[in-house]
Amino acid sequence: MSPRSKEQFEELREEKKALIMDVALHHFANLGYRATTINHLAKHAGISKGLMYNYFSSKEDLLSAIIDRSVSELYSYFDLNRDGYLSEDEFEYFIRRMARLLNEKQNFWRLFFQVLMQNEVRIQFLNTFLGTETLLRPTQNYKEGSFISNIMKMITEYFVRKKETRGSDYDPYLELNMFILTLKGFALTYIYVDEDVDEYFSKTVDYIVETFK
Repeated sequence: MSPRSKEQFEELREEKKALIMDVALHHFANLGYRATTINHLAKHAGISKGLMYNYFSSKEDLLSAIIDRSVSELYSYFDLNRDGYLSEDEFEYFIRRMARLLNEKQNFWRLFFQVLMQNEVRIQFLNTFLGTETLLRPTQNYKEGSFISNIMKMITEYFVRKKETRGSDYDPYLELNMFILTLKGFALTYIYVDEDVDEYFSKTVDYIVETFK
């Protein structure tokens, strides 16, 4: 049997990392982040504790990787051409793709939100690149060039531009806050719906697009 190439080795490594993260998400959600040990995760991932540290330096590092993977998947559909300008078409595409992703991976996002509801995880989440409460402060100063600064810059500019056609009474920051709160409510509602989504799922997505586009 010929030795594995560098590409094959990296592919296997990424597959193992993904397996560890999936196992960790499940156990963080069901046992609690604090109660779940590296030993426990290694056992259920089918590897030794020592090998675990070849993939993640700590439990905190593992949690950060889960957060990064989960949120980055959503925001990979944001500003598709990466030109730093969020068009109306890109805004609509992001909302519709996000809704489809939440629906297609309902069980995954259910577990993810269960983990985020744990206080110690929530604190760590808010200290990473995308904290939910941070999104509700669009005028806050962020580290220049960071992921969250770029996202908030684009989405804030999107709503500010609407002032040109909405008039002086239009408050872009109020509408931005309402948009974020609406998305949160939509996501939390539909990932906990046990039966197949009905026609109101599509109608709700249409309504969000029509309201904020």
